Amino acid sequence: MSSMVTPQHAEELTQGARELGVDLSEVQHEKLLGYLSLLIKWNKAYNLTAVRDPDEMVSRHLLDSLSVVPYIQGERQLDVGSGGGMPGIPLAILFPDMQVTCLDSNGKKTRFLTQVKLELKLDNLQVIHSRAEAFQPEQPFTGIISRAFSSLEDFTQWTRHMGDTQTRWLAMKGLHPADELVALPADFRLESAQALAVPGCQGQRHLLILRRTA
Repeated sequence: MSSMVTPQHAEELTQGARELGVDLSEVQHEKLLGYLSLLIKWNKAYNLTAVRDPDEMVSRHLLDSLSVVPYIQGERQLDVGSGGGMPGIPLAILFPDMQVTCLDSNGKKTRFLTQVKLELKLDNLQVIHSRAEAFQPEQPFTGIISRAFSSLEDFTQWTRHMGDTQTRWLAMKGLHPADELVALPADFRLESAQALAVPGCQGQRHLLILRRTA
C-alpha cells in the first residue's frame, strides 16, 4: 500500500463497499486502493479532480463509483467524459470480463488513465483520447455512463451515435435533474431514476437510466 493510502482508507473502502452490497475480492480491494494511490499522486500535477483531500476521495470517488454497480449490465461499457476515471476504472476493476472504455478529450487525463491501465494491468480497459461527438465505435455500447459530465440533453445528443435501442444510458447526478429531463431529445425516455446512498457522502446522489426509443 502506498504511503499516501492509509489503513483508514482501506477500512473505509471495505466498510463502504459492504454497505453498498458490493462484494470486493482481495485483488479488487487492492486494485481500488492502487488506483486511489495513483490518483493522489498524479492529481497534484495533472489536476484530475477538484477533490484535493485524499480522505475525501474514498467516498467521493471510489464509493460513489461503486454505488452504480448493481445497475451495470452488458458486456461493453463506455465511460464518457471520464476525467480521472470515475466510474470507468472502478467498473473495469469490478467487472474483469466486461470491456470498459474510458473516453476523454483532455490529453493529460487520458495519459493518466493509460498509466492506470498499465500499472493495475487492466486488460479489459480501453482508453480513448477524443471528443465524444468525434468517436466512432466499431459497434454500439451496451451501456454509456457519465458522471456529472454535462446536461442530460448534451449527454444524449453527443453520444447517441454510440448506442442503439438496446443501449442503456446511465447519468450519475447530484440532485434529481427535473429541469434537464424536460429537455431530453424526443427519441430518449427515462426508464428509471434511482436515489443512491453513498457512504460518507453528504448531499443527494441520483442515477438516471435512459433509453433511445428509435
